[in-house]
Amino acid sequence: MRQLLLAIDEGTSSARAIVFSPKGEILGLGRQTISLYYPHPGWVEQDPEELWEAQHAAISEAFRTAGITPSDIAAVGITNQRETTIAWNPDTGKPYTRAIVWQDRRTAPLCEQLKPQEAYFRQRTGLVIDPYFSATKIAWLLSEGGVPKSAQFGTVDAWLLYKLTGRTQTDVSNASRTLLFDIHTLRWEEALMERFGLGGIRLPEVRPSGSFYGETLLWGGGMPIYAVLGDQQAALYGHGAFIPGQTKNTYGTGCFILKNIGTVPEPAPQGILTTVAWQIEGEATVYAWEAAIFSAAAALQWLEKVGLLHDYAELDSLSGQVGDVFFVPAFTGLGAPYWDPYARGLIIGLTRETDRQTILLSALEAMAYQSADALEAFGAVDTLFVDGGVSVNPYLMQLQADLIGRPVERPAHGEVTAWGVAALAGRMAGLNVEKLPIHERWEPRHTAHKLHRWRAAVQRALKWAQ
Repeated sequence: MRQLLLAIDEGTSSARAIVFSPKGEILGLGRQTISLYYPHPGWVEQDPEELWEAQHAAISEAFRTAGITPSDIAAVGITNQRETTIAWNPDTGKPYTRAIVWQDRRTAPLCEQLKPQEAYFRQRTGLVIDPYFSATKIAWLLSEGGVPKSAQFGTVDAWLLYKLTGRTQTDVSNASRTLLFDIHTLRWEEALMERFGLGGIRLPEVRPSGSFYGETLLWGGGMPIYAVLGDQQAALYGHGAFIPGQTKNTYGTGCFILKNIGTVPEPAPQGILTTVAWQIEGEATVYAWEAAIFSAAAALQWLEKVGLLHDYAELDSLSGQVGDVFFVPAFTGLGAPYWDPYARGLIIGLTRETDRQTILLSALEAMAYQSADALEAFGAVDTLFVDGGVSVNPYLMQLQADLIGRPVERPAHGEVTAWGVAALAGRMAGLNVEKLPIHERWEPRHTAHKLHRWRAAVQRALKWAQ
């Protein structure tokens, strides 16, 4: 009898696949690196075929490491980097061009033109006008990228589903990140498309996050896909944050904070988004408030590139007093709560005594400071659930608890995003899935911090474009 779960996790820097037991135990894992391309300042691209090939290889590797075959898989879930936009030929299945990644800022001028309409879009979609979202990416592909209007447009989940099943589908959580989807009616809206000049374009069929998407055509076929979730919504589900008010932060390439707000899409505070968390077939839709912070571990990747970080393991041994050097990692502008695509990164407070460890610490501290800024806008939070690669760092987690004055909890393993979509798929398949136990908890201490100095540094980064 099939009892195992497969999570397909297509991230920004890697394609991964994980085989889970219904208890959330990791039985096998495959991982392949994905290339990012930067053809111009502010542009970020990926090759859609490379995304697929890397994911295909990761799935095969997960089967090998788990020592299983596809016949052991009861349910498949797909989670993915959101907003990244792909255009392909619906007849041949070939991409027209590289994917425009969520971090890409090339459409900032178009967003400026649309800013006067932001209240309208915010009411219908829960989002702000920003290059982050998919709509202006599609508009650019049509106007500047040489893509015909007959193309099939979709986010990464739709591309993977097309490759896996031959069907063109997406779920409500990914659709809600496009600026083209009404979060109240839960459908694509022509009126929204027309404001971007996108009337009549081809978009995927929208389905509930927890529903049957078809069976895989590869690896002998027959694996049922029962769940699709954007990566941040999958992490919220993976923490078991099913009660309104429960909040999580994922420390990955960026930091993404989501707070369950229940079944009514309440307008979010200034600088915060309202988004679909998930929809399970036959049940009420669950919504969330979200803060999207564009650069977290991206700062560590940059430090590695310039030769200041040699081994990520050395971050785990960093400790000390919160310093006077501040690193604002606005490589592609600033997201929540500032939403400035023209802001640029800076390191400020350098003296002759500043050493490499101080710079590394400042990059870690920036994740906590950025998250504290966003969480202040959210209002009351009881406990912050955390996950993502950098959440294993004890210095960062203690600083986060200190800055927000609330406890921080991390579950038994860091694969919360993958587990979230696997758990939803398992539930849809009728399996009894369990919640991940808490592994570590950090209580806030009454320590001095320098949040006011951090905010002064942010103001300087914001003023760069002026």
